Amino acid sequence: MSRHCEHIKVYLDKYQKHSLKDLYFLRYIWEFISHVAPAFPQDDWDIYSFHINSTVSSRYATTVITSRVANRMNESKEIEFQVRIPKNAFISKFTMFIDGQVYDGVVKAKEEAEQQYTEAVSRGQSAGLVSSVGRTLEEFKTSVTVAAHKKVTFELTYEELLKRRLGKYELQIHARPMQPVKDFKVDVYIHEKAGINFIETKGGLSTKALANAITKTQTETEAWVYFYPTEAQQRACDSCGEQGMNGDLVVVYDVNRDVASGDIKTSYGYFVHHFAPSSLPRIPKNVVFVIDRSGSMKGRKIEQTRIALIHILNDLAEDDYFGLITFDGNIFHWKRELVQASKTNVNSAKKFARGIRDGGYTDINEAVLEGAHMLNAHPREGSASILILLTDGDPTTGETNLERIHSNVRRAIADKFPLYCLGFGFDVSFEFLEKMSLQNNGVARRIYEDSDADLQLKGFYEEVATPLLTNVTMMYTGGTNLTQTHFSQYYNGSEIVVAGQITDNDIETFTPEVVAVSGTQRLRFFNKNATVESTGTVTDRRIQRVWAYLTVKQLQLSGPEKARMKKEALELSLKYSFVTPFTSMVVTKPPGENTDVLHKPKEGEKHHYKREQNITFLVFIDQMQYRQGMTKRYEVGLVVLKKDTKDLNFFCVLGTSYLGTSYLLILLTQMKIR
Repeated sequence: MSRHCEHIKVYLDKYQKHSLKDLYFLRYIWEFISHVAPAFPQDDWDIYSFHINSTVSSRYATTVITSRVANRMNESKEIEFQVRIPKNAFISKFTMFIDGQVYDGVVKAKEEAEQQYTEAVSRGQSAGLVSSVGRTLEEFKTSVTVAAHKKVTFELTYEELLKRRLGKYELQIHARPMQPVKDFKVDVYIHEKAGINFIETKGGLSTKALANAITKTQTETEAWVYFYPTEAQQRACDSCGEQGMNGDLVVVYDVNRDVASGDIKTSYGYFVHHFAPSSLPRIPKNVVFVIDRSGSMKGRKIEQTRIALIHILNDLAEDDYFGLITFDGNIFHWKRELVQASKTNVNSAKKFARGIRDGGYTDINEAVLEGAHMLNAHPREGSASILILLTDGDPTTGETNLERIHSNVRRAIADKFPLYCLGFGFDVSFEFLEKMSLQNNGVARRIYEDSDADLQLKGFYEEVATPLLTNVTMMYTGGTNLTQTHFSQYYNGSEIVVAGQITDNDIETFTPEVVAVSGTQRLRFFNKNATVESTGTVTDRRIQRVWAYLTVKQLQLSGPEKARMKKEALELSLKYSFVTPFTSMVVTKPPGENTDVLHKPKEGEKHHYKREQNITFLVFIDQMQYRQGMTKRYEVGLVVLKKDTKDLNFFCVLGTSYLGTSYLLILLTQMKIR
């Protein structure tokens, strides 16, 4: 792989001097070849078995992907393992089995692995093997050299706590083995003592073409989903082809909720409490929308924002009160105070929304403070207040110091209501928004710049549209080392999860209690006769891992300045072998192989690079000749070029040698390091 990059360095100097006209001509050549070139039969190595096994209990999913590959060649071959996993998951184990030897990945502190990472990059080897892919997935990739006619087994384990949204849990499984597989299986087992209310499947792999490949069975507390497509079916579905499956199978389910105080499971001194009461009356809300209309929102973004805002305004209940602010370098009010969501007021607000135009700088500080002021000026007993910010960029005028903005907003809100931040696209500083939300009892969500951005905005609003409780406090007599226990609001269709340890493992003195406000009533959820159920099996450490998972997730969002929390999160990550923002996994390989170091990327991060533009180059890289009709695919690593004292970084994503000609045509994406 690095040999190809050396050749590319020589030839790119020649082609980067060409005019754009020349480059467009080369792109046309690429498009022509892409259409006429036959798919290359990958007969040199064979994935003869690909299994995904997922077990879910207490909403905690452990998924194992096992790929068995044989090298059919008469010479050694580099075999690749490439899979996609949910972004919220932590990788907890990776193992390769080669010729009777076992190679386990080792989780280390990120600083400890940094030297190996740097050395790997300097040698042109792969490093940083996990990258964000799309909205919900991360891609894990590694490779190993396998001797002629030998086999390798890759096994990756990841864990995640499923989050309840809009009344359901979703387990996302992505299948992409890169070729049809004779022994292809997905097995999902769900065990919920509370009882399973329903189970269904959706996603690109849950289609009519694959309907008879999916089997579902269910009892009161257990459910099984089997997905066993034939090789022919792996080629026939909408997202399939000669390279086999490529898509998601999403298992959707919910549990029964007979006890208002929720269900609690304990195991070996740890507990997890799932709290999601139903049959509660909705609480009227006070909501202020703070909408960025600066110049960077121009075009599709502002259009989709208008569409989404009009849909959201239509969904307001008549007993809700609302306000609407737009901002650039200045603040623009629809009304200067909150008004009732009457039909007349909603129609007036929709007219204002249709007239939103982009232009100007971005003063986030003043806009959020004005939104908070409007809510503070409208106290209403028995209601829930919500502040929602939508922006696509960083502050460029007014107060631009991020820490001071955080401080100003925190002081203005004073824990009285949550702030939800929606970051539109990838130019926004998501860490800034995330920290601001978390400091004010809310969450941040990225809105992807796509054709369905308006639906993403509306979908987020639906999650917080129906508050049922406010000021929720979870209390545990006899409990210690608890995860988050105070929640400003509880919404219909969601769930509050708390985990912790039982003091001295004394289950007799352990007593849970929930106190919350519903409208004007103070509610107490407590059942002294409630059964605290123990899982009972010696091998079941799942509850302990739920506690560790939740604790690390919450600690990583506390901010890097809190050294004690960072230290605690690191210790837990190492103890439970989680690959988190605090740790890295060193992928152990046979002697003489490249060192791979696995880092978990931040939200939106892709290979640590930011895309600038696409350029197509024609590059001669070797003197090998191919028979007519054959193709050979290359994946080439990072290429760094010098031009005008600036580094131009290119990542080669595809190459094909075609029709007996000794060239490689490569689509290159110009990158720059952040």
